[in-house]
Amino acid sequence: MRLSRRGLLRAGLAGTAAGALGGLASGCAVPTGSTGRNMVLWYWDGGLGETVVEKAKARYESNVDLDAIKIGGYYRSKLITTLAGRAHIPDIAGLKGEDMASYLPNADQFVDLRTLGADKYKSKYLSWKWDQGIADDGTMVGFPIDCGPVAHYYQYEVFRKAGLAYEPDDVSQELNTWEKFFAAGEQLRKRIPGTYLLSDVNVVFENVVQQGSKRYVDKDRNFIGDQEHVRDAWALAVEAKRRRIVSDLVSGTPDQLSAIQDGKLPSQLNASWATSDIKNGVPKTKGRWRVAQMPVRPSNSGGSFLSITKACREPEQAFQIITWILDAANQAQGFVDAGLFPSTPASYGMKTLRAPDPFFGGQVTMDVFGPAAQKVTVAYNSPFDVALGQPLKDEIKNVGVLGKDPEKAWSDAMRKCRRIADHLGVSH
Repeated sequence: MRLSRRGLLRAGLAGTAAGALGGLASGCAVPTGSTGRNMVLWYWDGGLGETVVEKAKARYESNVDLDAIKIGGYYRSKLITTLAGRAHIPDIAGLKGEDMASYLPNADQFVDLRTLGADKYKSKYLSWKWDQGIADDGTMVGFPIDCGPVAHYYQYEVFRKAGLAYEPDDVSQELNTWEKFFAAGEQLRKRIPGTYLLSDVNVVFENVVQQGSKRYVDKDRNFIGDQEHVRDAWALAVEAKRRRIVSDLVSGTPDQLSAIQDGKLPSQLNASWATSDIKNGVPKTKGRWRVAQMPVRPSNSGGSFLSITKACREPEQAFQIITWILDAANQAQGFVDAGLFPSTPASYGMKTLRAPDPFFGGQVTMDVFGPAAQKVTVAYNSPFDVALGQPLKDEIKNVGVLGKDPEKAWSDAMRKCRRIADHLGVSH
């Protein structure tokens, strides 16, 4: 069994900034901007479908030598450092979705894609995803690659043994509220002792926040992480702990993967890209899984963008390449190659995405993920959300894993948030 992509990401983020930047020179030995023939594209492993990248090189080779470079390590650090240093800057740069808000205040480092005609493509993409790539001043920094609609993965036979709904449509309908979902978790634990519906309380907290239209900081730079939408998410996470439907295992660890393989963690709320994690992490569970809609409404986790930097000397050519790489047919191929869920609804009906998946019992998972992607609620994405959301995530984890008193944990989270807000110039 292997650690999940999420576990590897957490491990990578734990490295020091110095370590992340240490490998920069070896990955960036390219000229600043294009020279007419050469053009440099930066992305990360799994950031684009390899088939599409190779086809793009061949398609445009008469006009440009496209050098597509995979940048390892902490991608964001390397890109920001390169932009600040004004040397070895790529023409086209991938921007990870979780980092997007931190790029938007520096929109002047990128070409406004609207000036290249981006607006005529807007109707072909998920509206909420399109909007995530636009800065407050209206500059379009990122062109949508993928998204990560969240759904309910579950093991069919375990649910049937526990007397729960087990066909995907029935699970979607009968577990469509958090109360029904929690009650199912209680029944699962009673019928099959030692079994938990979810791995940890953070899954509940983060998904409930992501389901809403607000996060932790608003457009006016006010901290709103102490408001009702976050308090409700916190309360539901605490309730999941109280009702004993969550384990104390850490996501992505060998112990968690063993529990999944043994059917002790037969359920998870996760993004579309988790299909790859499950297949690679617990391959012996092939055929056991199904996918249903998550309770209440879909949320989103992940999804990235392509941008054109100001260093690019041929932005029109770069834009032509981007729009081709990210059209509906190529996004469908990206899903096949790398599990990148398309941000183009036209992809969802394509034959390549509608093949029954043996790992999921022959289910056409696009029937779940496609509608979910189109129902995600739009929320303002502040560059300060990551910093001011982290204390809450850390403290609710303390509640779930360490048994910390929820009121004490909330108080400590708010104290940390206020201190961080003061440092960042965010009102509270």
